[in-house]
Amino acid sequence: MNLKNLTEKFIKIFGESDKKIRFFTSPGRVNLIGEHIDYCGGYVFPAALTLSTTVAVRYNGTNTVRMAATDLNNIYVCNLNDCDAAKNLNWGNYQAGMIKELSLRGYKFSGMDMLFTGTLPFGSGLSSSASIEMATGIALVNMAVNKNEINLSNIDIAVCGKACENNFCGVNCGIMDQFASAMGKKDHAILLNCATLDYEYIPLTLGEYVLVLANTCKKHSLGASKYNERRAEVTKGLEIMNALYGRIYENLCEYSLFELEAVKDKFEDSLIYRRVYHVISENERVKTAVNILKEGKLTEFGKILCQANDSIRYNYEVTGDELDAMYDAAMTQTDDGNVLGSRMTGAGFGGCTVNIVKENYVDKFIEITGRLYTEKTGIAPEFYVCSIGDGAREIIE
Repeated sequence: MNLKNLTEKFIKIFGESDKKIRFFTSPGRVNLIGEHIDYCGGYVFPAALTLSTTVAVRYNGTNTVRMAATDLNNIYVCNLNDCDAAKNLNWGNYQAGMIKELSLRGYKFSGMDMLFTGTLPFGSGLSSSASIEMATGIALVNMAVNKNEINLSNIDIAVCGKACENNFCGVNCGIMDQFASAMGKKDHAILLNCATLDYEYIPLTLGEYVLVLANTCKKHSLGASKYNERRAEVTKGLEIMNALYGRIYENLCEYSLFELEAVKDKFEDSLIYRRVYHVISENERVKTAVNILKEGKLTEFGKILCQANDSIRYNYEVTGDELDAMYDAAMTQTDDGNVLGSRMTGAGFGGCTVNIVKENYVDKFIEITGRLYTEKTGIAPEFYVCSIGDGAREIIE
């Protein structure tokens, strides 16, 4: 939806006013490699998409924030004096959580009307929730009554987004999604150390290849999935490793694969060992993959993506029938270098795979992958050719 249409929709919902409407946007993300290790202090390698959430905002002269979306019928309200009450909203709790987290950091707000629209498919594993949080966050810090007294960076806003999901929405996510949405850079991926928030922009130069997202159209819900269960399992794994080595490491990714394999026989629970093995091996894969990409070795980069998918599928077990079927369909097309690699991206239990596909083969890839996937699952998938864009920002007309 362009800004003219968004403005018309905004006025239709919230009415006329002499106050200015401002626009803010923040993208979704695709994680190329480094899955389920951001909350273990690992390295991840996401990139911001041009698929995004955009919000139109205007002061309303009250003490409430009214929220609506172009694809929803209702208006949802957050009272600025009682943000916690908005936890129970059917929609709008991410936004209310951002209001609370930014308020805790000293921001003061007056009432606003907010209309959201977006191009991100919900539940696709492309971080629509982080996109909403960051679009909301960048809007709020620019609309705050005392905005000139506080100077939060986009990284700070990303940290608020993580706190929002952890404390307000009940999802024990890491920092990756919010960081990628806030800090994205056109045509670059981000090598991010989730323990320190040190980061490096890496040019995403794919030559004759493009990234194709294959959406299983099996929506996931982090709160209702086994996401928090996996967090508990790797927390247990960290406790075991610290006990075995007599250390007090805060993050599982501080351990090396050599150190893990040296104590393999001391793990009484093979499931916990497999969870830990995925985390530590994935962290090492990320560093290897980025170095290979810097050298322009796309074929080798694709192979590492496939190795990562095997680990997330068999060791961490967060894929499911639909993602497995999508990956398997892509892997039937590796002849002649048409497909270099594939893996699930996001939290899993539905969502998308990311695929490195030869540009002149994309139509054929979509045809074959879609047919094989539907034959296996009975679900019609969706496909998106990726463009890598910038992070959260105000749109200046």
